[in-house]
Amino acid sequence: MALRHAVLAALLDEELSGYQLTKVFDLGVANFWHAQPQQLYAELTRLEKDGLVTGRDVVQDTRPTKRLFTVTDAGLAELDRFTAAAAKPSFIRDDLVVKVQAADHVDTGTLIAQLTERTAFAQAKIDLFGELLHGMRGERSEEEFLRHGERIGPYLTCLRGLAFERGNRDWCERVITVLRERQRAHARH
Repeated sequence: MALRHAVLAALLDEELSGYQLTKVFDLGVANFWHAQPQQLYAELTRLEKDGLVTGRDVVQDTRPTKRLFTVTDAGLAELDRFTAAAAKPSFIRDDLVVKVQAADHVDTGTLIAQLTERTAFAQAKIDLFGELLHGMRGERSEEEFLRHGERIGPYLTCLRGLAFERGNRDWCERVITVLRERQRAHARH
């Protein structure tokens, strides 16, 4: 997947400025595709040059003029092509997993501290996903929303992010437990 597809997907619901896109991206798309704000601005420029988005200037009284972007028919066609292509399997590329791989030969106290920090980060993301999901479905049950909601794509991707972060949290907690038990066992001997 290229950044262009993630940006096009983020622009499907509404016309956004570059600044607004960075906020939308940070809350949703960044959970499966990370990009710095300057990368997003550069990609918007390329997408507009390629005719996949169109931009318009909005003059503001007390602020600088802002540029709003929306997906064009060509952009929708590009997303169709992208969606039709075979999806590549995902894989884990995480420095913390490499550190755990070396757990038998490194300071486990430092490793436990990093795992504890990652657990807290994952829990914060879990809480955020819960809020986002509730905000999308309102007072409807999840089943009701998924059956009758207008746009379920963002909801389904948030569900994936939620499952991912729960998996991260649970794995970190399990590794912490194992490492602490091993520390205690070694201390007794």
